[in-house]
Amino acid sequence: MKHSLDVITIGEAMAMFVATQIGDVADVEHFIKRVAGAELNVATGLARLGLKVGWVSRVGNDSFGRFVLNSLKKEGIDACGVTIDPQHATGFQLKSKVENGTDPIVEYFRKGSAASHLSVADYHDDYFASARHLHLSGVAAALSASSYALLDHTARTMKAQGKTLSFDPNLRPVLWKSEAEMVEKLNQLAFQADWVLPGLKEGMILTGQQTPEGIADFYLNQGVKAVVLKTGADGAWYKTASGEQGNVAPVKVDNVVDTVGAGDGFAVGVISALLEGRSLHQAVTRGNKIGALAIQVQGDSEGLPTREALGE
Repeated sequence: MKHSLDVITIGEAMAMFVATQIGDVADVEHFIKRVAGAELNVATGLARLGLKVGWVSRVGNDSFGRFVLNSLKKEGIDACGVTIDPQHATGFQLKSKVENGTDPIVEYFRKGSAASHLSVADYHDDYFASARHLHLSGVAAALSASSYALLDHTARTMKAQGKTLSFDPNLRPVLWKSEAEMVEKLNQLAFQADWVLPGLKEGMILTGQQTPEGIADFYLNQGVKAVVLKTGADGAWYKTASGEQGNVAPVKVDNVVDTVGAGDGFAVGVISALLEGRSLHQAVTRGNKIGALAIQVQGDSEGLPTREALGE
């Protein structure tokens, strides 16, 4: 089968208003409007590297929805899988401005959003079959029971078709009824993936294991082919089903501007390199590099590089 897309991902995008001054968002008068969403960040990063990417979602029939669609067009992301929902609004968020590398405060206005009404009805055989890889995140899984059902159905179907899958847990505990449900549901998706990309703390929560190798083995024993752990100041550590393992040192960043989007940038690097046929070590090295670029500018995706800027 000829693939017209390299990657498809499913998720929610919101309008994001980023404060232009430091302090309580309540006191801020001016904001910069951007788009936000973990899966859209990954889609954007992959598209900038020259991959053909499709993003599946629902947006409202409103100005925020049009803003998201315009952003997709600007980045060259295929929007054929996006539905304009006439009954539900596009979500938005407010994000504080910070310095010294601290995490910004983000306030979400997404309850009942158009994207939370994603369901198996948004699965279209021909469209998903046209892609060779599926990337999923725990954010879309947490939006609603119907959104989770779509992700689970898509993962099972594309896996049966022989496509590769990657999964970033991207934990959002506040969106789940309980931690137990979150762990069960996200692991159900992770077990279907070829490549699982958790942070170290996420891996501990999801597996009950306390070491990188323990976390990796938890997934490898379920049929996952490779586990890559983001280990913060230590960079990243990986292990494969064949027993290959290694650590990749972090890229030193002197001025951390905005930590949001670092994990998405890391996923962009790993996924793009593996789809190009590069080794896992090379893929993790690229992941560290793009993750480091992402945190040096304000905004969730503004630091994601083009192929030329990546310099590879």
